[in-house]
Amino acid sequence: MAITVDITEKDLVQACLRQDGKAQTQLYKKYSPVMFAICLRYSANPDNAKDMLQEAFIRVFDRLDKFRFEGSFEGWLKRVAVTTCLDFNKKLKIEPYAEEIDNFTHLGAEAGVLSQMGANDLINLLQKLPVGYRTVFNLFAIEGYGHAEIAQMLEINENTSKTQLFKARKMLQAFVLNSDKSIE
Repeated sequence: MAITVDITEKDLVQACLRQDGKAQTQLYKKYSPVMFAICLRYSANPDNAKDMLQEAFIRVFDRLDKFRFEGSFEGWLKRVAVTTCLDFNKKLKIEPYAEEIDNFTHLGAEAGVLSQMGANDLINLLQKLPVGYRTVFNLFAIEGYGHAEIAQMLEINENTSKTQLFKARKMLQAFVLNSDKSIE
């Protein structure tokens, strides 16, 4: 029986920066399910989602030295995955609005609730978001703008854009989970 040693996230990242192959494999195994779920939200084609995941991890390992341990590492990974997916779809000339709405149901709620929701229900959930959350979410996730561009357009700080997007996602998850309770 193999003994596994739990190392901290920081130790894992630092080992990856030293090009430790075992650490890189561990990082991939730990975070690939979360990142693959993101990729599936942006592509109805599982093969494209796998390509997106691969490109996202290439970016992660290429840019790992840019992570400063000032926020959530998993949050940073998710941003890399989303940006990679948006860029991938731009290369394929896929309209992000249709992909996002069609695959928006992978927020983590149970499939039973989501199977009862249509595109209009999902749009209604978006419309329940406060204006700031909804605006940043739409510009980033649907329109494909980066945080720097959103910050410039809305005359806000880039970190404010990132925070608004994070909160929009959490609020949408809460809406879906709450609708699950009301259906039971």
